[in-house]
Amino acid sequence: MKIAIYFGCRVWLFVLLAFMQGEDIWAKEPVRTFTNPLWSGQDPWMVKQGNEYVYCCSSNNSIQVSRSGKMTDRGELMTIWKAPASGWNRSCVWAPEIHFIRNRWYVYYAAGESGPPFIHQRAGVLRSETADVFSDYEDLGRLNTGDRPGDSNSAVWAIDLTVFEFKSKLYAVWSGWVKNENTDATKQHLYLAEMENPWTIKGSRVKLSSPTESWETGGPLNLNEGPEILQNGNQIFIVYSCRESWLVDYKLGMLQLINPYGNILDPKNWFKKGPVFSGTASVFGVGHCSFAKSPDNKENWIIYHSKKTTSPGWDREVRMQLFTWNPDGTPNFGIPVPAGQMLNVPSGEVE
Repeated sequence: MKIAIYFGCRVWLFVLLAFMQGEDIWAKEPVRTFTNPLWSGQDPWMVKQGNEYVYCCSSNNSIQVSRSGKMTDRGELMTIWKAPASGWNRSCVWAPEIHFIRNRWYVYYAAGESGPPFIHQRAGVLRSETADVFSDYEDLGRLNTGDRPGDSNSAVWAIDLTVFEFKSKLYAVWSGWVKNENTDATKQHLYLAEMENPWTIKGSRVKLSSPTESWETGGPLNLNEGPEILQNGNQIFIVYSCRESWLVDYKLGMLQLINPYGNILDPKNWFKKGPVFSGTASVFGVGHCSFAKSPDNKENWIIYHSKKTTSPGWDREVRMQLFTWNPDGTPNFGIPVPAGQMLNVPSGEVE
């Protein structure tokens, strides 16, 4: 009995000393943290593939990808494609995204034959030769983002094209003009179309959204761009950027599919809400996001860019933070976390 009391006292003495020293003896592993911004860059695209994350970006008219087991460390970037010396896509390579579809990687990007002015931007697509993200890529050409299916010469100005599957059908959504113009000071809209395959738009485009609300207008150029798909069960959202990307008022709006059993190509089946994510006095011009689950699939994260300063321009940096769901199933992105504030790393991320 005396021995049991003796060892019991020793255990509680150890717990008391650990508590006084600020130690959590029950913790299985230390909580790790990170701070925003993560790195310099713009238009961040991150997608989870198995237990890894694939990151895609543009640099000097080339497209780069990386692969990492961590969301907070993108890993080493490798160039998978460089713009050709001539042709429609030889310049102004913007905002690439990479998607794994039917055991191949497809990269969707915007490019033009020259600029500024940026009046020649069109949407292109690359396809990997194998399931390896670092394999060689074939240039499948320009997507027909116009109003005449089958006529490759009818492509209308387009950027920020993304794709998604819904009810076993593939769709593309992008930012575009009503018609080609001779000035880049042209209003941008969001368009949706069904795809025949990952490199072919099947039918005519449908205009889903125009910059009409007070929170997406009022600057030198009214635009809707950077559409990204976010799904929560059978609810589907298009989270997009509005206002001017080079100014502090850049922000996120959202379209929500009203009836998932109705016609997805009917603009009346979409409800606009916004802004859903805006800058603050210390985080400027937030926009062009992507979304990814944490390593253990328990958390949802938004990856986005912001301006480095309040001065007009495109000097930007990449950030990420946790978001949650409202009771009605819509996303709650909160407010941008200030630079330097400690955040816990995504759930399940290990050294």
